[in-house]
Amino acid sequence: MEVYICSNVFIPLRSGPSHKSEMLSQILFGEKYSIRGKAGNWIKVTTLFDNYSGWIDLDHVQSIPGTAEEKGHVLSRALRCYRSDGTKLVLEAGCEIYNPNFSDFTFQLGNDLFNTSESFSEAYIEVSESKAETAARFLNCPYIWGGRIPSGIDCSGLTQLVYKLHGITIPRDSWQQSEAGTVVSFLEEAENGDLLFFDNDKGKITHVGLLLAQGLVIHASGRVRIDRIDHQGIYRDDLRRYVHKLRTIRRIDA
Repeated sequence: MEVYICSNVFIPLRSGPSHKSEMLSQILFGEKYSIRGKAGNWIKVTTLFDNYSGWIDLDHVQSIPGTAEEKGHVLSRALRCYRSDGTKLVLEAGCEIYNPNFSDFTFQLGNDLFNTSESFSEAYIEVSESKAETAARFLNCPYIWGGRIPSGIDCSGLTQLVYKLHGITIPRDSWQQSEAGTVVSFLEEAENGDLLFFDNDKGKITHVGLLLAQGLVIHASGRVRIDRIDHQGIYRDDLRRYVHKLRTIRRIDA
């Protein structure tokens, strides 16, 4: 299997070989994928991080060959860096870098060397806070369907990002995440960082949030926001009504 590493900040991953198709997800800088098919100027790929499939436009592709075994370091915060030709990139939390050299302020992607600033340190790839504290860092980030980075993120993208920063891989979509880990039977037994799942009138999981503290949930809905949570679901004080119906709670450990 040929493996490629994304060298753009992100590549949109679409449901079909057309720009009219919805963006299902994104491949982030440093993440790997394999090619499964081709249609015109589009290729169908599967990501190695979360085993997610979709289509990417060849015009958007900035990738280099890689191997499945080589492991990247997940950025815990935004990092400004420069390609060898001087082109500037701003990588966001969740992107991955390889072979960081904190003395020379560089990292690699394949054979490509990237320069950073003198602030480059282990702090960029370490997380010493709780999952709830990590999630709170993304408060007010805008919502984008299919987004996985702080500049635009959806509900399951937020929870996946938080867990990725803590070294835990969870699936991409909320319904897939709802089948991971173990069930927490009651809200009173839930711990900060547990995942809360919500369904629609047909019983389908359509939304996910993260328990921030007892009685509070952080989730991406319009923006990353904090709302009240109880046995019934998410209550919006500004709307004076419930907006999401609680279905199940899951705890996912490393």
